[in-house]
Amino acid sequence: ARLAGFAHLVETNRSGGYVYEIRPEDVWQAPFDDLESLLDSVRAVVGERSERLEEWISGQWGRAHAFRLYTHDEGYVVLEARSADFLGNVAEQHLEDGQLRARISDTEAWVAEDETAPVKRTLYEAGYPVVDERALEAGDELPIELRAQLRDYQQTWVDRFVEKGGGVLVGPPGSGKTIAALGIMEVVQGETLVLVPSRELVPQWVDALLTHTSLTQDQVGEYHGDRKEIRPVTVATYHTAGMDRHRALFEERRWGLVVYDEVHHIPAPIHRRTADLQTKHRLGLSATPLREDDAEVEIFTLVGPPIGTDWGALFDAGYVAEPEVEIRYVPWGGDDDRNAYVSTEGHERRQLAASNPAKVDEIRHILRAHPGQKALVFVEYLDQGAAIAEAIDAPFVSGETPHHERRRLFEAFREGDQRVLVVSRVGDEGIDLPNAELAIVAS
Repeated sequence: ARLAGFAHLVETNRSGGYVYEIRPEDVWQAPFDDLESLLDSVRAVVGERSERLEEWISGQWGRAHAFRLYTHDEGYVVLEARSADFLGNVAEQHLEDGQLRARISDTEAWVAEDETAPVKRTLYEAGYPVVDERALEAGDELPIELRAQLRDYQQTWVDRFVEKGGGVLVGPPGSGKTIAALGIMEVVQGETLVLVPSRELVPQWVDALLTHTSLTQDQVGEYHGDRKEIRPVTVATYHTAGMDRHRALFEERRWGLVVYDEVHHIPAPIHRRTADLQTKHRLGLSATPLREDDAEVEIFTLVGPPIGTDWGALFDAGYVAEPEVEIRYVPWGGDDDRNAYVSTEGHERRQLAASNPAKVDEIRHILRAHPGQKALVFVEYLDQGAAIAEAIDAPFVSGETPHHERRRLFEAFREGDQRVLVVSRVGDEGIDLPNAELAIVAS
């Protein structure tokens, strides 16, 4: 839990341990208010003080606070450096001619119109993420009242978001990022666009909005393949909102807030277009803001810096269940399976290992050992998912399952009518099944 706040899991080693790496961007995006809080967390994990490590972390923290953008009283954007040396020897050396129109002081420069995003990207790639404190365009007002009590850490999230004007809430699943987002909507009091990666999350957001705020049904719209409603609060999929033929509809409104759920999807090209929408505030939500393709630059520059909390404290307080994790090594089902594995390489070899037929019996055994518990069996491959589902007599939910059928099965699971589901990667993103007790990751 502590490592997740500042380090990146690289691999597991042969002795059963875990290898973590701290990259520059891990420090830049560490969800801590100040350097000392970050170092305290590092010391708690390492168990001792490492002067070399702490010196490097301090240097990276300094880089992440070397530049900021703000809006001048006359309306234009200013890049401010921590010192004249940073402005002259870093910013002006890396930025292209014309991106900075003129200096206005030894540490400040006027940013050319439409060059703000390229300036942020260039400096990030040079190793200097920019703190963005611009006053973005005002959105249309919308009275919203939250009808839920925020936990202390959720209120801290809201307060820090208001202080920064934007950012990404980083917290484990079940920590209540959605409720905190509703609290931010109450503070912003503006028309809001909520973007989600899949249609399964649309009804969850609509239900949360209608249950926990003063918003009424005629104020909340859905925009996806089946429904096209643009209302004061609209929940849409990234894919639909990023398409050219729909995008103009979203650009016509002056949003007070755009919420990016599962914000690590933002770097995909069609999703990036949604970050250009005019809005006064941008809010991201994620348990995993770091991406496997190292494209965190997009999240940091297009949405904002991380706003986090002490994950360990959430586990200790009982707000989030800390899972008991057990890894089981499964032998091959037979010589044919082993020989097929040995004779292949790369992705095909990985798929054969993931889909080892012997896992079916192990899944049966695990389910028998946990009678009555609600279980989810996660798979990556469709053929394997179909085979497991048939073997254990459970429904298989995949991207090929019609949306109405997915919704029915998830609801049956929540209500207790369905005890076991086999789920493909469609279940990876924020599906709200809080009464699940057992997760079996089959591949």
